[in-house]
Amino acid sequence: MTKGNIRVGIGGWDYDPWRGTFYPDGLAKTKQLAWAAERLTAIEINATYYGSQKPATFAKWAEAVPDGFQFSVKASRYATNRKILAEGAESIGRFLNQGITELGDRLGPILWQFMATKKFNADDFAAFLKLLPEKQDGLRLRHALEVRHDSFRDPAFLSLAKAANAAIVFADSDEFPEIEEPTADFTYSRLQRSIETCPTGYDEASLKDWADRAKIWASRGDTYVFFISGAKVRNPAAATGLIERLKRG
Repeated sequence: MTKGNIRVGIGGWDYDPWRGTFYPDGLAKTKQLAWAAERLTAIEINATYYGSQKPATFAKWAEAVPDGFQFSVKASRYATNRKILAEGAESIGRFLNQGITELGDRLGPILWQFMATKKFNADDFAAFLKLLPEKQDGLRLRHALEVRHDSFRDPAFLSLAKAANAAIVFADSDEFPEIEEPTADFTYSRLQRSIETCPTGYDEASLKDWADRAKIWASRGDTYVFFISGAKVRNPAAATGLIERLKRG
């Protein structure tokens, strides 16, 4: 019955509190990505939000992970943290041309994250979506929109996203709006309520609920579930716990 793949992961892979809790003591930092990729099925690349990377860096990351693993790539803040989104063509082009396609089949969705203060403006957002290409260097691109202001609870926004085949990020969060609407042929979720007092971040019942929901999402297409923020130290355990739960059926 499953139509798409379910990939589960975390944001980034270099976080000191994960040493000794996720990574073995003494593991070289250069080995962390490969270690994580053997236990997870996806990772969000956050470094691209703050600045450009070299094509050789993306190629190196692709080589470090196994077949079937995918990275989502967080788009440049210079493209999304602006008053008029429609004026971001140059920043979008610079981001897309830095070498992300060196990831090849390891390239998952592009995550376009907007500030919590960014309000929905239909005309401006429509113009922004037109700047997002369907392909880069012959490789298909998939776009996920992380909006964090209540003004995006608007049928017009849903229609724009659907017309662009752009996924609206589902946020399990105390701070941001929860919008669960299938606007694309894939689903992108960011779970942000992990608890430090729970060794697996989310308890067993919660992991079962997320596994069940992920299967529903996967009936429509590829599904990405990332454990982000919250008690960040617990996110790798939450991700591996969900992967095990999904394996059990």
